[in-house]
Amino acid sequence: MTTIKSVQQTASQFADDATQSADDAIKSTQRAANNALDNLSDKVHGVSDQAAPLIGRLSAQAEALSRKTVDAVREGSKRARLQATNAANSTVSYIKEEPVKSVLIAAAAGAALFAIAKLVSRNRDRV
Repeated sequence: MTTIKSVQQTASQFADDATQSADDAIKSTQRAANNALDNLSDKVHGVSDQAAPLIGRLSAQAEALSRKTVDAVREGSKRARLQATNAANSTVSYIKEEPVKSVLIAAAAGAALFAIAKLVSRNRDRV
């Protein structure tokens, strides 16, 4: 009976030791995994910290380029408006100075446009 108890105690001790070893292995694996995740997290934060200024600079450059483009379009629009106003004023001045000549030029231009339109429509009808 002592032998059976002894074998039982030995088996029980062996099972306890195996359980303890398994628990130790699990805890060790968890620590290693946690350390690896902490290291990875630190690296991700480091990369993020390095990327943030670059993203900020790129954003500022894009905003500056956008402002320059809007300003250039605005300036071009002002110039085109000024040129159109100048052309209109010049035309009005010319018409006031040379009214008969202006009417004859307008009639000739209208006749030329009419002739071209007629020619184009005739060619379209043939095709």
